Amino acid sequence: MKRYLLVFILVLAFSPIKAQIVNEKPKLVVGIVVDQMRYDYLTRFWNRFGDEGFKRLVNNGYNFKNNHFNYVPTYTGPGHASVFTGTTPEYHGIIGNGWFDKFKDTSVYCVGDENVEPVGTTNDAGKMSPHRMKTTTFGDENRLHTQMKGKTIGIALKDRGAILPAGHTANAAYWFHGRDEARWITSSFYKTELPDWVKDFNRSGKAKEYLKTWNTLEDIDTYSESGVDENNFEFGYQGKETATFPYDLEALASENGEYELIKATPFGNDLTAEFAKAAIKGENLGQDKFTDVLTLSFSSTDYVGHNFGVNSKEIQDTYMRLDLALADLLNYLDQNVGEGEYTVFLTADHGGVDVPAYLNTRKIPSGYYDDIEGNKRLEQFLSEEFKVDSLIQNISNSQIFLDYDVLTEEDLDAEEVENKISHYLLQQKNISRVYTRSQLQSGSFTKGISSLIQNGFNQERSGDVVFVLDPAFIVYPEKGTTHGSGFLYDTHVPLIFFGKGIKKGSTFEHSVIPDIAPTISALLGISFPDASTGQPLIQML
Repeated sequence: MKRYLLVFILVLAFSPIKAQIVNEKPKLVVGIVVDQMRYDYLTRFWNRFGDEGFKRLVNNGYNFKNNHFNYVPTYTGPGHASVFTGTTPEYHGIIGNGWFDKFKDTSVYCVGDENVEPVGTTNDAGKMSPHRMKTTTFGDENRLHTQMKGKTIGIALKDRGAILPAGHTANAAYWFHGRDEARWITSSFYKTELPDWVKDFNRSGKAKEYLKTWNTLEDIDTYSESGVDENNFEFGYQGKETATFPYDLEALASENGEYELIKATPFGNDLTAEFAKAAIKGENLGQDKFTDVLTLSFSSTDYVGHNFGVNSKEIQDTYMRLDLALADLLNYLDQNVGEGEYTVFLTADHGGVDVPAYLNTRKIPSGYYDDIEGNKRLEQFLSEEFKVDSLIQNISNSQIFLDYDVLTEEDLDAEEVENKISHYLLQQKNISRVYTRSQLQSGSFTKGISSLIQNGFNQERSGDVVFVLDPAFIVYPEKGTTHGSGFLYDTHVPLIFFGKGIKKGSTFEHSVIPDIAPTISALLGISFPDASTGQPLIQML
């Protein structure tokens, strides 16, 4: 018996478990989300990147090449929430950027909050908080684990891109209010006054400097990784006849939201990176024994993608410039936190589909769904079928909400109405799948779009019927592009870990977005977010 005990003690003494226990934690975790970044941007523009941005992360970190969202809808709000909570809308409750609240009979915004006050502005753009997100983030868990000594700061041009990742216990979240102010702001959920370093940044006028000419970073004739500059598939900006380089942003500002225009150019990402550096210094992030968390979302890629599409010269130039901003940020972290003392992950909140009008020219099935006409036909069908008007309370986010007051008054069975709607919709052109509340609450789907729909279905907040369009069919104008589906162009996004505690390598093994938060939690030795459904990606730890 003593012999076996001695062997057990020796095994413990030299095992990887002990090495993990005594291993020091990173001083700072930086969680980067690039808004609307398809995975293939990483490979398509690879030869145009320098060595210190995307390539440094990939070559010296761990690259998950087969990483996907495992739910629908793939929008910004749910995406950011899922990355940092380690779960899907089924549990965290952020089922869209906005959704119909059937209990209040009104639409709500994912971070809108009338019970808080704007800080740094008098505009209602500051009336925001994470109160609609039902679960904790890994930043919340780190705050609890360190007795609130480890800081969490969230930063993004978009309010939802700053607020949802930062979580409920964050020291602050900051987002950019353009219009005629060009200021970084927050809300009273976090603070009653902006810190001095934020005031100094706002007073510096740095944001206003980005209203300048946007031309290509390099000779446009060398941009062979994207389509022609002048085409029929891009919106461009008000006040300029063609969506072609160069863009005089100062001249265009008055017709394009004043300083809001900065968001819709690559300079919005530069501004975000500069503000992030100011936050690292102003908040002394990564300067003590308690791990801090910085959540950082680059929003301009999404604005540019919606405007110009995924095959545009503008999107290529935006990513080439983002590569430089990342390189500069990593160098700043080396100098101010210490090389090898921080951990970074980079992912996206969703991808994006090629402009369907462009795909049509390449003979690829694609197109546009007229939701207004489709909704009218559905309501007419229900009126004729049940001899009742207004059975539908709302249609939004590809979800149909029934009016339960009318169902009760007319003594109608909800499941029967759901099934009638499902049968009708499946006969309509370009609708490929339909799921009812009864199916999603009683069934268990394990693969395909069905599984993604179920993972995105929140019993309290979602509608009664969910429908899916054919691949590459969207509800959008015939220029620019969008996202939101469960198809691979929307679900396949980068996931790269880099820095302290991360070994070098790559894999084609399947991973999902909810795996990120428990992986960081495992790295830090803290509790997983309270509703986490993901699994730690142990192969790279």
